[in-house]
Amino acid sequence: MNKNITLAHGNGGQENSELISKIFYKYFKNDILQKSEDSAVIEDGKLAFSTDSFTVSPLFFSGGDIGKLSICGTCNDLAMMGARPKYLTCSVIIEEGFPTRELEKIVRSMKKELKINGAIVVSGDTKVVPKGAVDKLFINTTGIGEIEYKGISASNLKDGMSILVSRDIGSHGATIFSAREGIELESNLKTDCASLYPQVKALIDSKIEIVAMRDATRGGVSAVLNEWAKTSNVCIEIQEEKIPIQESVQGICEMLGFEAMDLANEGTFVLAVPKSNEVRALEVLKQTHSSAEIIGSVSMEYQGKVILKSSWGTKRFLDLPSGELLPRIC
Repeated sequence: MNKNITLAHGNGGQENSELISKIFYKYFKNDILQKSEDSAVIEDGKLAFSTDSFTVSPLFFSGGDIGKLSICGTCNDLAMMGARPKYLTCSVIIEEGFPTRELEKIVRSMKKELKINGAIVVSGDTKVVPKGAVDKLFINTTGIGEIEYKGISASNLKDGMSILVSRDIGSHGATIFSAREGIELESNLKTDCASLYPQVKALIDSKIEIVAMRDATRGGVSAVLNEWAKTSNVCIEIQEEKIPIQESVQGICEMLGFEAMDLANEGTFVLAVPKSNEVRALEVLKQTHSSAEIIGSVSMEYQGKVILKSSWGTKRFLDLPSGELLPRIC
């Protein structure tokens, strides 16, 4: 491991995983933390508990802003464990000189997203620091949710299960990069940032047997699949032609050498269900996004690995992202 922290350590990929395992787990290790789920399941499986910090640049982007992102991020982590978001805290670190008009606009976005989730902010903290100490505004949100569907876990995957994605991938990472670099696109590309609890509730209400769920944020779909493969000690086989990607996202990837599977998402999740549930699960997901798709299945061919299969019959390993990807995407 490097002697100093680099931007790559925050990318959600290989370096980030190494940082967590070699430093944080070393001192904080316990049975709950070791499960490495999107949220900690506490109080005998009754509650989900999660926290996240948001430092995105720019603060405002097509389809969202840091406020919307901060509520979606934490509420989505709760939803991925089958929980209904209920209570959040909100802590902000504000650079002196930040416009109050922009702050109010951000808080309005937060209120709107809280309403979608049926959650409320019950505590918080505000710090103002000298100019240059932070980049405009950082937000931390912590959430508690009531678990409505028990047993969801990344360690539950078994041979023959199906892997689905809730919509097309990579639009958040592509949107943030385009905004930051001033890339003008002849498209309506915007972030996928959205609250996922309504979709999760639809799956639960439809009696879908949910094995595992994970929102594909930092490190993208690649990170989720690799974490699942290792945690369950299975092989996940993905059909490359089934991966839904917008043309504008694919264009950015080809132009700049990105892998769409590595790009961050903020309103897209990966779902594992038994084969017998895949058709009905897809129907439910398509009610929200027509681009939802069954992208692969679980096997035991290369345990702990993810295989990407092309339409030409070739296959390759899909590894955890490494190096500096797109810093400050959330």
